[in-house]
Order: sequence, then structure tokens, then C-alpha cells
Amino acid sequence: MGKPVTYVDGDFTSTADILAAMDGCNECFHLISTTLPKTSNADPVYDAETNLLPTLRLLDLIVKDGAVKKLVFISSGGTVYGVPNEIPIHESHATNPVCAYGITKLAIEKYLELYRVLHGLQYSVLRLSNPFGERQRVESSQGAIAVFIGKLLQNEIVEIWGDGSVVRDYVHISDVVSAIKQAADLETKNRIFNIGSGQGRTLNEVLDVIESVAQTPLKRNYVGGRLFDVPANVLDIQRAHHELGWAPKVSFRDGVREMYESVREQMEVRS
Repeated sequence: MGKPVTYVDGDFTSTADILAAMDGCNECFHLISTTLPKTSNADPVYDAETNLLPTLRLLDLIVKDGAVKKLVFISSGGTVYGVPNEIPIHESHATNPVCAYGITKLAIEKYLELYRVLHGLQYSVLRLSNPFGERQRVESSQGAIAVFIGKLLQNEIVEIWGDGSVVRDYVHISDVVSAIKQAADLETKNRIFNIGSGQGRTLNEVLDVIESVAQTPLKRNYVGGRLFDVPANVLDIQRAHHELGWAPKVSFRDGVREMYESVREQMEVRS
């Protein structure tokens, strides 16, 4: 039986809440973000104030306390690179984010390295592609697959930004969790890792798979594209494979099928 989980509600900007959450911990997993790629450009100041500055306070507390030996930071493989020069995108690719969300993620990565140099803080950065899976909220504005499945089951129209040709890399949440665990447990040559499926799919292809799994057509409405949406983003995951001994195991179709069944059951219980 695994160790019990203690849930601590708090505010990331509160020093007292951070200290309470870290009490007795020797590893820290930083997944917090108060913004989304599509909302961050509307108020970059808020993005920095509620993500970057609290992270610096977190790092200061970790260094002063000394109990946490390693921090694993969940960055964004979908935004830190910006418009890619090549596909798949390697970790050494230039980083030119086109949204404040990606800039903040990248800044945190840089500060982690600074704290390693100055204070010896050990860390790993996982640049995630687009995670999906059971328990992802269908009513959220983030997570295309969850939103699409929710719309289908509620017989609502799916709104697609652009013509549906945007390519993204989707990875199942169980594979993400295994990567996080490997990053926490292992000492590696490199500290930054892409975590994705290594395969790209257009939005139209994603919709086609959902329709096939559900055996139900989706109502689609195509609208104008968004400036911060890069045309394609597929991650090179060879570094994670070689240094973390990690590779995705859940196929896209199987992951969508499991998620569809899970969401359908939840909606049946609610009704």
C-alpha cells in the first residue's frame, strides 16, 4: 500500500501556505500555473506576478529550509520554443515564445539553473506537450480532447480555431506521471527533457479519432485562427528515452477510448 496523501489548500503567493505544503517533504513537484497560453498575453504583468515571483519565493524557501533535495518543474514544450524551425523539436532548439505563458515558463527554467549554480539546488525540467486522460475536466478551457469529448456527449458544437490543420503532440497522463517519477528518482547528465508522444496529429485527425471511438459525428464550426497558435509542435523525446529510460506506452487511440468511456460514465452518473 502506498503512502497516504495529504491535501493542503492554499495560495501560491502565500509564504505560510508554501511552508505548510512543503513540511516534511524532500522532493518538490512544481505544476502550478495561474494562466493559460491563450490568456497570458492579455495581462503579462499578472502572469509574472502570480507565477514567476511566487516561484522565486518558493526557491528561496527551499534553499533556506534545506529539506527539499530536488525540484521537478513542469514546463511547456508547446510554448517555450515558439514557431519551430524544424520538426520534431529537440531540447537544443531555439526558445522564442510567442506568449507570456511560455516566457514565464522559460524564465523559471533559467532561475532554476541559477539556483543550482548559486545554492546547489538539484532540479529537472519536463517540457510537456499536450497531456490528456481520465479526470481531465471537460468544462475547462484547456485540454482540447477533454473539451471535444464533452461537447460530443452533450451534443454541442465544437469550435475549431483555424481550419483544423494545426499539429500538436498529445501524450497520455499516465505516461507523464511515469516521466515525472523517473525525473525525480534519477541523476542525469541533462536537466531539461521533452515529454510527449513524439508524434503529431492535426486537430481534424483528433476529431476523427474521437468520432470513430464514439461512433458519433461531431458538430464542427471553424472560426478564425489565433496569433499565438504555432502551426506545428511535435517534440523530440529521444533524450528522455536515453537518460530517463522513459517512453510513452499508451497509444493515442487507446487513450482517447479510455477517456471517452470515463467521461461518458461521469455524465451518466450526474444525470
